[in-house]
Amino acid sequence: MHNATKLRRLLQRPGIIKAVGAHDALSAKLIERAGFDAVWASGFAISASLKCLPDASFITSTEQLEVERNMAEAVTIPIIADCDTGYGNALNVMRTVTDRERAGVAAICIEDNVYPKRCSFYAGVRRELVPIEEHCGKIKAAKAAQTVPDFVVIARTEALIAGWGREEALKRAEAYAEAGADAVLIHSKSPTFDELKAVAKAWSGRIPLVVVPTIFDQVTAAELEDAGFKIVIYANQLVRASIRAMQDALDLIKRDTRPGSVNDRIVALKDVYEIVGVPQMEEDERRFLPVGGERITAIIAAAGFEKQLLPLIEDKPKCLLDIKGKTILERQIAALNECNIKDIVLIRGYKKEAIALPNIRYYDNDRYEETGELYSLFCAENEMKGRTIVLYGDIIFETAVLEKLLKSPADITLVVDLAWHDETQRGRPPIHLNPDLVMLQDPPGKSYLYRYVMPDEQNRVIKIGRHLPPDQAHAEFIGMAMFSENGIKAFTECYRQAMGKYRSRGFHESGSFLKASLTDLIQELIDTGHTVNCVPIFKGWMEVDSFEEYQKAWAKLRQ
Repeated sequence: MHNATKLRRLLQRPGIIKAVGAHDALSAKLIERAGFDAVWASGFAISASLKCLPDASFITSTEQLEVERNMAEAVTIPIIADCDTGYGNALNVMRTVTDRERAGVAAICIEDNVYPKRCSFYAGVRRELVPIEEHCGKIKAAKAAQTVPDFVVIARTEALIAGWGREEALKRAEAYAEAGADAVLIHSKSPTFDELKAVAKAWSGRIPLVVVPTIFDQVTAAELEDAGFKIVIYANQLVRASIRAMQDALDLIKRDTRPGSVNDRIVALKDVYEIVGVPQMEEDERRFLPVGGERITAIIAAAGFEKQLLPLIEDKPKCLLDIKGKTILERQIAALNECNIKDIVLIRGYKKEAIALPNIRYYDNDRYEETGELYSLFCAENEMKGRTIVLYGDIIFETAVLEKLLKSPADITLVVDLAWHDETQRGRPPIHLNPDLVMLQDPPGKSYLYRYVMPDEQNRVIKIGRHLPPDQAHAEFIGMAMFSENGIKAFTECYRQAMGKYRSRGFHESGSFLKASLTDLIQELIDTGHTVNCVPIFKGWMEVDSFEEYQKAWAKLRQ
């Protein structure tokens, strides 16, 4: 349904139509949310906000049209466009109508001022009006040009503003109605409603009356309706209100210097997000973007302190260990960025002040000495929304490992290394001293031992932990997992339930819930009926948890 049809239906229903002047799409949206019937695309307000210029024909039709189009796209209520004199003669008015129809505008209002027009309330400005015949020609041209049957043309007369009196105003209004106008706006700058009330009383009533009570601003909508007006336009109150609000906020910030000094007079960011449609955008991303194409948050757990790495970490946390010119953290961020993951969260703890990379959100676990990695991770629980990757802060991995994880459609996916199984089968010692081992539903077969041909299908994790008997283990969890929106909800809900259940006792392999590891919660998810899948890899990563592993990283990594 074209917006013009919506306006026609409003004109047919009982009661006065309330329209408010907007200067951009945001103000139009606020008008709609406030429950008003229509938006007045105010030439005065758009000229002031768009170019900071007087309302004096300095804004072109194209500039005004772009704002009107943005409004029409942002709201579902009708837009009435303030088109001044029609941007030229009758032929220009025809183009004005065509452009507005295509932009989704419901109506135009054209006035009988001479071009260039001057705002009706500018003091000391000489008033001249075009001849009645000329403005009637514009109205006829507008009606001839319209292709949307319900498109509305409002004719505005400035006869009272020019001081030409009531009779001239009524004469012009009647002529404009005869020329085909759908409604007529008789403007007045009288400080009281008396002048316009008398004009309305003398009006024939052949088409609806429109009123803009800017100067006589104490009149109510009910009084206007009783006097015979069908549309009331609150033309510029919104842009004036925004100027006052901005001035007050600027004054306070300048005096106080703290951005938070104006918190009690500004809306929260989440309210802005809601108004402009961020929740809908997020929902659309979840519904329509391919896996790996939507926004993903990466949470890096890097709070811990490992004394076995002293003196290497005497003045910095493990994630800042340099390996051939790049720290572990820098290598992780580079791999994430290469996969278009820019939303990165880091949990700091030991020597947290040493970590100050830009474009990362930080959460601190100041209890890192008495807590485990699970407690650290949930310091950033507020970030656990939508698709989320969790990784340990001491692993270095090839980008291909992350790319393979991102292709997983499962709700919960772990990256597991089958090289551990291969090394065990060959009778070699484990790659790491305390590996997180996993038992798979479908054990690895010889088809991808030695030749390293990885299966593409998902495999299910049955058990996980450091105490898993080696003869029951099939792979090693590398410390990287991905959760879908549903998966991260299950993850956080499981944590809350486990906290209540295990707060005062051991939790799987940990002596206390406070010291629990990520794998403890993964096992709890499995035990409570959640499916935990994995993607298998064969090497392509390293953990730096000891001096020997640090030396190995230096030896194996390329520059």
